[in-house]
Amino acid sequence: MAISEIALIAISNMFTTNISTTMLQFQPPGFVQQAVNTSLGTMVYYSPVNVEQQLPPLIFLHTFGGGASAYEWSKVYPAFANNYRIIAPDLIGWGESNHPVRDYTVDDYLTTIAEFISLVCTPPAIVVASSLTAALTIRLAIQQPDLFKALLLVSPSGFDDFGQGVGRRIPLQVINTPLLDRLIYTLGAENEIAVRNFLERFLFADSKRVSLEIVQAYLASAQQPNAIYAALAFLRGDLYFDLSLYIQRLTTPTFMLWGESAQFTDIKLGRRLVQLNPSTIELQGITGAGVLPHLEMPEVVIGSLQSYLSNIT
Repeated sequence: MAISEIALIAISNMFTTNISTTMLQFQPPGFVQQAVNTSLGTMVYYSPVNVEQQLPPLIFLHTFGGGASAYEWSKVYPAFANNYRIIAPDLIGWGESNHPVRDYTVDDYLTTIAEFISLVCTPPAIVVASSLTAALTIRLAIQQPDLFKALLLVSPSGFDDFGQGVGRRIPLQVINTPLLDRLIYTLGAENEIAVRNFLERFLFADSKRVSLEIVQAYLASAQQPNAIYAALAFLRGDLYFDLSLYIQRLTTPTFMLWGESAQFTDIKLGRRLVQLNPSTIELQGITGAGVLPHLEMPEVVIGSLQSYLSNIT
C-alpha cells in the first residue's frame, strides 16, 4: 500500500463515528448478558431472560474478523428461544469478552470453546457456528465428541483447505510491521466507511441488506480495548489450517448451510468437504446469499435450521 493511499484513507478516518458502548444494546429484546471464566479470561454470553434451564442447549458461535461478535447470530437465535436454551457468546478476544494481549492460536480457541460449553451447560449440546469458527468446531468435535449432539454450520473453512489459502488479503510484511499493523486495523475495522464497504462488497451478496445497525454493531465490537490482537492473528493467518485433513474423522451429525454467492469460500469447497465424509455431513446451498446468510437472509436460515433440528430432537 502506497503512503499516499494510506494518507487518503487516514483523511477519511477523520469522519469515523466513535461508538463506545455495551454490545448488549445490539441484542434482541429479552436477552441479557452473562459471563463465565475460562483459562484465558472471562467470556460474555447472551441468553434469554428467565430461560428454562431444562431446555436443550443450543449454542451459537460467531466467526472471526474485525468487529465480529455474538451479534452475528442475533437475527436468528430468538426464533429458537421457546424450544431451546439459547447461548450466544462473544469468543475470547472479540466483542465484550476479555481481550488478552497475546498471539492467538488455534489451540486457544479449541480450549476456550470446550471450556465454555462445559461451563454453561450439560453436554452434549447442539452447536451452530460459522466460517473459521465452524471449522474449529469440527476439530473440537473430533477431539471431544461427547460435547456435541449435532453441528449446524455455515460455510465451515480453515481458510487453507486442500492447501489453497483463501483468507489473507494483506501481505504479511505489512501486517507484521509495527505501527503499520495498528494503522491498518484502525482504518479498516474502526472506520465506519471502511466497515460498511467491506460488508457490502465482500460479505453480503446484496449490499442493500447492510443496515446501519449492522455497521454500528461491528464498529462497537472492533472498538473494544485490545480488540486488535485477535483480529491481527486472523489477518496474519495464525488461525488458518487445512480442514480437509480433519473432516474425514468427524462422527457428529453435521448440517452445512452455504451462501451460493459467498466470496473467499465458494460453495464448491463445501461440496468437496462433504465428499470426504458424506455419511456424516449434509449440505444445503442458499441462493442469493453471501458469507453471512444468517445476517443477510435470517428468515431463510431460520427455516433451514428448524427443518434440520426437527429431525434430530
